[in-house]
Amino acid sequence: MLTSFLTLLSLGCLTGITTVLFGFGGGFITVPVVYGVLTMTARPGADADAMHIAVATSAAVMVVNAAAAALAQWRQGRLRREYVWPLAAFIAVGAVAGAFATTLIGGTALRLLFAAYLLITIADSLLRKGFLSVAQRTRPQPLERRTVTFGGVGIGLVAAGLGVGGSVMTVPLLRRRGLPMAEATAMANPLSVPVAVAGTLVYALAPTTAAGPGQLGYVDLTAGAALLIGSLPTIAVARRLTGRVPDRVHSIAYVALLVVVLIVMLAMGL
Repeated sequence: MLTSFLTLLSLGCLTGITTVLFGFGGGFITVPVVYGVLTMTARPGADADAMHIAVATSAAVMVVNAAAAALAQWRQGRLRREYVWPLAAFIAVGAVAGAFATTLIGGTALRLLFAAYLLITIADSLLRKGFLSVAQRTRPQPLERRTVTFGGVGIGLVAAGLGVGGSVMTVPLLRRRGLPMAEATAMANPLSVPVAVAGTLVYALAPTTAAGPGQLGYVDLTAGAALLIGSLPTIAVARRLTGRVPDRVHSIAYVALLVVVLIVMLAMGL
């Protein structure tokens, strides 16, 4: 148990860095980390629902991480209201439906969906123009109404369902509207908050036979606490790096991290 706690604590630091630099809120790091720890420790009843617990715990960690990072970004003047609201409201609606649907999906299917989502996102970022680089003369374009409504619901549905926040959908979306990576990833944090809150409430209240000591529904409170102890101090330090990373390097690193996460998930038995 001590080894698992220290592992989560150290990797929590990584979630803090990715939250600030990429707007992940920790989701893409937290899900494979918690899933790996649960399957290795083989706690009674936990292994069968390891993926559900990982997704639920990821959502709970994102509530704190995304909110802390969003506050830091707001203080630095990096948030634009027109890209956050009312998109966040429609994301919240989709998040409730997505989280509920996840409780009805089997663990194996959920792992496959997580990997497929990563693969599609990586391919989309590499093959479609507008993500890896934004033309210097391009002025940021406003979001279309249908993108805010239907797109927002879709983002919430997928993000809450997989416990990944909304960054991997909102960052490419805002990037293709002409925003630099520093601003697009900054906006991903407040847009991840409604996903995290809605998801956490549904997962915490969901009936499960796998609930053990330190669990609230599917949410593993012990794992979440360990990750937050590592991530919150890191967020406070890493926020100073925002805007200092060259745009091109920032976008390439974003995709590279997704590739690493996909490889890790495949290595763990997908």
